[in-house]
Amino acid sequence: MSAAARIATLGGLGRIVPVAPGTVASALALPVAWALASIHGPLPVVIAAVVVTGGGVWGAELYARERAVHDPSECVIDEVAGQLIACAFVPKTLLCYALAFLLFRLFDIVKPWPIGAAERLPGGVGIMADDVLAGALAGMIILALLQLRFL
Repeated sequence: MSAAARIATLGGLGRIVPVAPGTVASALALPVAWALASIHGPLPVVIAAVVVTGGGVWGAELYARERAVHDPSECVIDEVAGQLIACAFVPKTLLCYALAFLLFRLFDIVKPWPIGAAERLPGGVGIMADDVLAGALAGMIILALLQLRFL
């Protein structure tokens, strides 16, 4: 397996999970975000999200070219990046992380504007951009709910 394939599929996880590999990858990102946030708050989560996004653009681009598919379903690095972004916005509580997961997956699946439009960008940027936006939107909604004291 090429380096790009290992990155894009999260070490092959996207290939071996038969149902909802993106959801599984998102769920696996949660304890990583939690552990990173336990170190020094949200900054390590932000740094990880930036690194995963950058590496994901490269890996997803090459992997999609190898497979000759615009956005292969087994390419799950984008879900990891989006989930990390969603978690970077919110306090480290079970409720906030659970909502970050649910909202991120909802927006990633439903793809409201501008998320759906971002997915149509070319190559690795398009593969990653919709999840980055879905994660940012999920995090911002949770922050708004916290500010409005709904959470």
